[in-house]
Amino acid sequence: MVKKIFYEKVGRRYVPVSEYNNEFVDSFKKGTHIVMCYPGGQSRRYNIDPDYAGLIAAGRVAEDAMTEAIQKASELRPQQTPITEAQQQAWKNLAKAFGDELTLLHWSSAYDIAQAGLKALQQQADVLYSNPAVRDAYEHFLFVCALTKQKQE
Repeated sequence: MVKKIFYEKVGRRYVPVSEYNNEFVDSFKKGTHIVMCYPGGQSRRYNIDPDYAGLIAAGRVAEDAMTEAIQKASELRPQQTPITEAQQQAWKNLAKAFGDELTLLHWSSAYDIAQAGLKALQQQADVLYSNPAVRDAYEHFLFVCALTKQKQE
């Protein structure tokens, strides 16, 4: 941990004015934040309002794709996926000799399954936003929401 205190000369004395702590540079307070990294820099937006309405709408549009992605991600499969044709054949022979209930299988974690659903949602959203009319309507919606929020405050 690197902690550094910065001082300012006031009269004949030095007074602490700020403190730097590398552990807190990348920390976030409670809330929703977006971090974007790009060549040559990054940007951060703190305490934004999540777009729940857009998420729900996109979820309804992408429901079938998400269901399919979640089903595929949650299928049973060998603990260590065979790599070669010989290994795949050996797996099939083992399953035939011992029965499928005796072979080692595992499910994906809940996190992996959720990620599969979110990836499908993002793919559907990308398809929708590729349409200029949908993108313009969404930007107009965000603009109206921002105006409404400012008026309430």
